[in-house]
Amino acid sequence: MEWKFEYCYGDSEVAEPPEGETISAVDYDTSGRFIAFGDKAGRVTVLERRIARENGSKKETHEFRLHTQFQSHEAEFDYLKSVEIEEKINQIQWLKPKCAGYQLLTTNDKTVKLWKMTSKPLHNISTVVVGSPSRSSTGSASSSSSTSLFRRSPSATSVTPAAPVPQEQVRTSLRRSFANAHAYHINSISLSSDSETFLSADDLRINIWHLDHKDSLNVVDIKPANMEDLTEVITSASFHPQHCAQFLFSTSKGTMKLGDLREGSTVQAYCRAFELEEEPSNKTFFSEIISSISDCRFCADSRYILSRDYLTLKIWDLNMERRPLKVLNMHEALRARLCDVYENDCIFDKFECRWSGDSRIVFTGSYKNTFKVTDVSSVTSASPTKSPTKTPTTLTIDAAKPKTKKKLQSLRKTLAKTVSSKADEEYDKSDFSRKVLHLAVHPTEPEIAVACTNQLFVFRCAPG
Repeated sequence: MEWKFEYCYGDSEVAEPPEGETISAVDYDTSGRFIAFGDKAGRVTVLERRIARENGSKKETHEFRLHTQFQSHEAEFDYLKSVEIEEKINQIQWLKPKCAGYQLLTTNDKTVKLWKMTSKPLHNISTVVVGSPSRSSTGSASSSSSTSLFRRSPSATSVTPAAPVPQEQVRTSLRRSFANAHAYHINSISLSSDSETFLSADDLRINIWHLDHKDSLNVVDIKPANMEDLTEVITSASFHPQHCAQFLFSTSKGTMKLGDLREGSTVQAYCRAFELEEEPSNKTFFSEIISSISDCRFCADSRYILSRDYLTLKIWDLNMERRPLKVLNMHEALRARLCDVYENDCIFDKFECRWSGDSRIVFTGSYKNTFKVTDVSSVTSASPTKSPTKTPTTLTIDAAKPKTKKKLQSLRKTLAKTVSSKADEEYDKSDFSRKVLHLAVHPTEPEIAVACTNQLFVFRCAPG
């Protein structure tokens, strides 16, 4: 795999960008035309991706431009609980495009909002070149309004309108706000396969909403009668990509549970539970912390599940709950430094994971502003009864390596840097503040967008 740099959005000259500019969520729309990302200041920025061809060449290049930016959430204050509700965007989820425009869901800690984005053409009369002025019957020149709106042909026998300059105006409007249903911080939202309902999950509950109604239905509630008996929290939730009645959610104990709404409006008995039990002799003080699943995703055909905890990526077969097909080590060198990452709170970092559109490659973030790319086709194509014969190769790609315009241009001609395994095992104190937590993958093409602090980088896999 050869991954090349394509685009960078954001100011790289600022040594310490404002806290509000830190990117906190990224997502491609279902067609791959737009990339939306939110930041800690509650803003949502949408980039448009266009295909361009150089003159006289059949080679396609991809151009990105700012499409629109709007304020999704504002900081609020809960007077009943005396707590401030941050405006930070936790997640973004695009809906399937409709003829009337594009729609997307955004959420902060308490409220999910449905936004509609439409584009309207603007027709402005262009500057015209007028030939010899026409004369009226009295011999006076024609009015200035005629010369500004019409172009005279060279023969001065006919008058034609000037061609308008095509422009586009993008408008975003709030269609609906889904609030007052979560007592704890929302950590994930997920759209169903029929695009009519979506899930919103917080630490203890999962609610299901209909896009046309403001009321929700609670489908999962793990809150105990006595909060002192609480042993786990919900960390993420995701709808099945094909069946809108099934969904998956993960917990801080390293367990994933598959629920089916056809068995009841409230999911109490789970169809399947995916968990890899650790040997009691190997358990330490950090075992439960590092086993907490930060993200879980179905692949496109729903046959496999990808889960991410602090140190590993795991690939699960939906028909095999007892153990994962493959465990991929992401931060094995940090296993001996768990005390250090516990003291600086980095052990609680929530790294996202993604499948490629063809389910052959998996992606996740890491420290040092790098992200991991692993070809797992040998795992997903192997027989469930046999272990894969080929070990997947993981590439560590430095996303934020280019810092100046000159370096950005030179990187376009070369492959994205693959960090050596020796360098990948060495971590300085500053490396833990430079991390890729959020990323998104193009739905059909080998392209990935990764967020590094206040910058968004786009990489593309070179053919061949």
